Amino acid sequence: MRSFRAAPLLADQLARTLAAHKRSIQARNRLLAHRARHDMRDWRVKRRERTRQLIELGGLIAKAELIDLTDDDRAVILGLLIEAATKLKGDNRDQQLLLWRRRGSRAFTQNQLAERS
Repeated sequence: MRSFRAAPLLADQLARTLAAHKRSIQARNRLLAHRARHDMRDWRVKRRERTRQLIELGGLIAKAELIDLTDDDRAVILGLLIEAATKLKGDNRDQQLLLWRRRGSRAFTQNQLAERS
C-alpha cells in the first residue's frame, strides 16, 4: 500500500508529463504548418493563389462598404455583382469600365491619404 506522501510527487510528475506532451503537440503543429506553407506542389500553389485572390476580393467588398450598407445580406451583394456583370456584357462595356476604374482609383487614393493621416 502506498503512503499519502507519494501523492504530491506523483501529481508533480504528472503535471510535468502533461506539460511536455503539450509542448510536443505544439512543436508538431508548428512543423505541419511550416510544411503546408512551403509545399510547392502545383495544385497547392494554385490553391494558395486562388485563396489569396478570394480574400482580396472580399476585402474590396468590405472597402466599398457593401457589407454595412446591405446589412451583410449576401443575396443583395450577389445581386449587385450580377448587375455589374450584366452592364459589362452590354454595349457600353468600355465606357463603364473606364468610369468604374476612375472611381476605384480615386477611392484607393483617398484611402491611402486617410491611412497616412
